[in-house]
Amino acid sequence: MSSVPGSSALELIRLRPLRESDERVVRAAHQEMAADDGFGFALGLTPTMTWAQYLSALEDYRRGINLPPGIVAAEFLVATVEDRVVGRASIRHTLNESLRRRGGHIGYAVLAQHRGRGYGTAILRQSITVARAIGIERILITCDDTNVGSRRIIESCGGVLESVEPWTDGTPIRRYWID
Repeated sequence: MSSVPGSSALELIRLRPLRESDERVVRAAHQEMAADDGFGFALGLTPTMTWAQYLSALEDYRRGINLPPGIVAAEFLVATVEDRVVGRASIRHTLNESLRRRGGHIGYAVLAQHRGRGYGTAILRQSITVARAIGIERILITCDDTNVGSRRIIESCGGVLESVEPWTDGTPIRRYWID
C-alpha cells in the first residue's frame, strides 16, 4: 500500500457507505475477521444474502426501518485509504439494553493486515464526528478488557472509563464515555 508522504492516518482514512463494487473485498474481510477475531466484519451479512439484498438491508438499518429483533438504527461505513478497504465502523443511533452493556454507540475494526498504522484511531475519530452529526451527544464505546489496542485508541479519542463489568461469558468489558 502506498501512502502520501507526511500524511497522517486521520488525513488518509475516508469513511463511506458500501458500494456495489465492494462485494468481493467485504465478503473476504467478513470471513477473515470471523476466523481471526471471532466476529464478522460486515453488520448483518449472511452467506445466503445477495449483495443487493445486503445493501438494501444496510439502507434499512440507516433509516431505522424493517430492523431485525435486537437491532437498532445504525450507519455501516467502510474505512478506506486510497479507495482500499482497511476497516469499518458501525455507528448506532440509539442504544438498546444489550448495547448499553456491550457494544455501545460505535463499533470499529481494522483488518489484520492494516493494523498498527493509526487507522483504528482515525476510524474512531471520524466515527465520533458522524455520531455527533446524527445527534449523539454522549457516546458509549466498549471493548474487551484484554484488548489493549482498542483501550488505547478509545482513551486517545477522549474516552473516560466508567466501569469494567463481566459479560455473560465472563470476559470483562470496559465501558467508556466520550462527552
